Parts: sequence; C-alpha cells; structure tokens
Amino acid sequence: MPTDMPAKDLAGALPAREHLPVGAADRPVLDVVIPVYNEEKDLEPCVRRLREHLARTFPYGFRITVADNASTDRTPDVAARLAESVPGVRSVRLEQKGRGRALRTVWSRSDAPVLAYMDVDLSTDLNALLPLVAPLISGHSDLAIGSRLAGGSRVVRGPKREFVSRTYNLILRGSLAARFSDAQCGFKAIRREVAERLLPMVEDTGWFFDTEMLVLAERAGLRIHEVPVDWVDDPDSTVDIVRTATDDLKGVWRVGRALAKGALPLDRLARPFGDDPRDRLISGVPGGLARQLVGFCTVGVLSTLFYLGLYALFRLGVGPQAANATALLVSAVANTAANRRLTFGVRGRDRAVRHQAQGLVVFGIGLALTSGSLAALGAATGSPSQATEMAVLVAANLAATVLRFLLFRAWVFPERRDHSYAQGDPR
Repeated sequence: MPTDMPAKDLAGALPAREHLPVGAADRPVLDVVIPVYNEEKDLEPCVRRLREHLARTFPYGFRITVADNASTDRTPDVAARLAESVPGVRSVRLEQKGRGRALRTVWSRSDAPVLAYMDVDLSTDLNALLPLVAPLISGHSDLAIGSRLAGGSRVVRGPKREFVSRTYNLILRGSLAARFSDAQCGFKAIRREVAERLLPMVEDTGWFFDTEMLVLAERAGLRIHEVPVDWVDDPDSTVDIVRTATDDLKGVWRVGRALAKGALPLDRLARPFGDDPRDRLISGVPGGLARQLVGFCTVGVLSTLFYLGLYALFRLGVGPQAANATALLVSAVANTAANRRLTFGVRGRDRAVRHQAQGLVVFGIGLALTSGSLAALGAATGSPSQATEMAVLVAANLAATVLRFLLFRAWVFPERRDHSYAQGDPR
C-alpha cells in the first residue's frame, strides 16, 4: 500500500490518549491543510479569512498549509506569495493531482499534534473549527468530522447534491456498516499519532480518501467525534459528481473485500479499553484484568437480558428445558462474539471459528448448570411458576458467568492475556 509516512516503530497498539500539553511554543498545535487545484481566484481570500479567524479565536499555536495539487494556473504563485507575506502560512507543491495524495503528503510531514483540512471554498462555517479539534486536543477522540447530516446542522444546497450525499452515506451504512453520518464533508481532523498508523493503510489518493480513512478507523475501534456544521453549497464547484461517485463505489468494493479477508493490520490502531490509567495502578491485579472485567460485565448484562427474552419467547411453545437450551445456545454464540471483540480485543477473522467452538464448550458447562437448576427446582416443587423458574435461572447464570469469564481468560483467549495485555496492548 502507498505510504509517505516517515519510518517509525509501529509495533504494538496505540497508547492511551492524553490531553496535549498547554503552552508549548516550539511548534504549532494545529496544522490546517487546504488542498487546492486551480484556485487562483479563491485561495488568497480563503487563507486570509481562515488566519484571521484562528488568530482571533484559537487559543493554541497554529499553521495553515496550502497543498497545491499540480495546478496549471497561477495558484502556485499565489500560494508562494501568501507563504512569504502572511505569518503562519506555508505552501507545498505536488506534481500529481489528488486530494487524498495531498493530505497524506502534508500530514505525514507535519510536526503538529493535531492535523486538519478544509476545502478552499470555506463552505463550512469556521465557528465549527474549534469544536472540531477540541476533542482531539483534550484526548477525548482520535478523529473528528464535520457533518452536514447530523442533528443540529444547517445546510443550504441543491436537491441533486443532497440526494447524492444521502444515498452515498446509506450505501456506506449498508455495505460497510459505517456508523458516522457524513463521509464527504470537507472538514476533518485527526491526531498525528493516529495518522502515523492509519494513513499507510489508506490506498486512495482522490476523493474516496476520506471515506476509506474513516471506515478503517471505525473498524479499528477508534473514536470519531462528529460536529454538526452550517454549510452552504459552492455553486462554482468543479467536482465531477458522476466520476467521483463511480470511483467511490469502486473504493467501497475494494475496502469491503479487504476487511472481509482480514487483510488490514487494524490491531495497530487499537486503544486500551477505556483508556483508564487506574487499570495500570491496581496492585496485585494482572495487566488488563480490570478492563476485561468491565467489558465482560457489560456484555454479560446485555446477553443475560437477551437470553431471558429468548427464554420467555421460546417458553410459549416448548417446555422449560428445551426453551432454556435453545435460548442459551443462541445467546452463547452472540456472547462469545461480543466478548471476543469488546472484552479481549480480538479483531479479524483469524481463529474466529475455533473461538466459537471453544465458546460452545463453555456454553455446555453453562447449560449443565442451568438445566440442573431447573431439574432440581422441578423435583422440589413439582410445578413451579414461570417467575420462580426465571429467578432460579438468573442465579444459575450468575454462577455460570463467573465460570465463563475464567474459562474465556484462561483457555479461549489465553494469548491475549499473556502476550498482548501484559504489554498494555489490548489487541
């Protein structure tokens, strides 16, 4: 895959997010990139307006970088003049077109801890810039995007672009299970340490770059913050909608196939569960145990509710033992899958079948406990009420849950405890 990132040690997962230090004067905190192609008319007003806004409202050091994508008009001259005359502005010239290529090139060379970009037409209201980057500076999120489709946004544009945008995002949700609301808004930011790991995995060099970056980040479990924006369509935009849509659909197919094959090393982007430093300060507790307990309990509560709902449903048509076995089997498969990803941080398809098989063995032990409890209840009372059955099943499931966690940790996912979590790596 293409990469312009400098050579770095990318072994292991990302560390926990931290708030950026305040008052560092040796480098800017924010680097805003403006990718341009033949924008000799709009470039200077855009840069001056953006710089004035940042100087007036942004409390940290900043830089504005003009990334010229092989322009054939006077855009390079305008960019060079701005870099010479306006403090905090620089220009970079690329001899090949492509917004994604421009962003990857500039972001990979920047020393700012927060990297952002916006379109030269400034369609997005600049008042959204500080809310965009604040979660990244504070350590709350890994990426941030402006959204024209989120609640609270205000958008002025024609029905054609509105239809295309909403259709494209529906395609992303249906094909790649994307949960972010707007992949194409030209208003995004990312923490630099995340970009160092993420950008080498992004193949696209054009308009699909944004979508690919967001899909991979989301699949890796990174936190994406969305900011509702005020956005006014640029009627003079030169973007070829048909060609862009075709390229985007090709990109969706390529990324979907790579994710299905498990061909991307997304474990390099994993964050510690909860990013809670208290997990590292508990004496006498093996590394990662506190995080795993939180995840396991969360999954356990949800799967127990799911199990009880299934049991009540199946109980309408069959006896208690058959209803219990069926409900426990279905919920056990879902429980193993959820614990595999959320509790023990295992991603991808590698050994997924083996983990499910081992999970079914654990399910068998749980079935024995719960079925035995039902049998004992029936022998003791003859015809217990359904409420009594449910109470006994809850108690039996609590015992089975403790045993399930111990077996998951010691048998089903032992390598995650011994090798990954011991190093603070939640993969």
